[in-house]
Amino acid sequence: MESDDSLDYYDTWAAVYDAEETPTEDVSYYVDRASDVDGRVLEVGCGTGRIYLELLRAGVDASGIDLSTGMLDKLRERATEAGFDPDVWQADMREFTVSDPYELVVVPFRAFLHNLTIDDQLAALRSLLDATADDGELVLNFYAPDCEFVVENYGVEEIETVEIGGEQYRVMHRADFEDDVEGIVKGEKVLFDEHDDVVVSGSYRLKSVTKREFELLLRLVGASSWEVTNFDGDPPQSAEDELVWSVRP
Repeated sequence: MESDDSLDYYDTWAAVYDAEETPTEDVSYYVDRASDVDGRVLEVGCGTGRIYLELLRAGVDASGIDLSTGMLDKLRERATEAGFDPDVWQADMREFTVSDPYELVVVPFRAFLHNLTIDDQLAALRSLLDATADDGELVLNFYAPDCEFVVENYGVEEIETVEIGGEQYRVMHRADFEDDVEGIVKGEKVLFDEHDDVVVSGSYRLKSVTKREFELLLRLVGASSWEVTNFDGDPPQSAEDELVWSVRP
């Protein structure tokens, strides 16, 4: 995960991140899952608090980790404004440890896909499962590779208008395969001001993972059982469904 510029991207993009349009269905899903847990919850990849702050608002006893100090600084700022005292710290999902495992560990918004190699994937899963209580669950989500989506959208520049500090900006986002054999996707973002000058730019990388590939990874790390659904709790019906994994240590 440290072999590319994704960490620099999140540190650089932290000030812009909350201005962009982001999915909402995952927020209610993870808040509902966490609210049903009789115990502590850990969010891995908590970022600026898009989900984490909603967990606190719901009364969940939640902690969080993120690789990016820039994103965590923004989370703490937002938490202070909301009157919360967040329990978050900087850590790498591949090698973090906790003294007291959590009843629920969640890795939302495809954060697991930043693990680009098999070694990274296995290390992350081992750390995540070690942080999960024996009777707890690890829950994470990522997209199912969709050939039709790739054909229609990869290599195409998408433009979004955002407001930051009362000023209008444009965000250009483009994703494409950097290595189509290994399934490595490179995303690029550029923030332009009203004069079309570049304010900030960055790039990140993801490793596309199929359902079968992830099941093999879970077998390798010795997970006892798992279930995959969409955000409605139903079995995925097509590649348009997000894959939501509930894993037992």
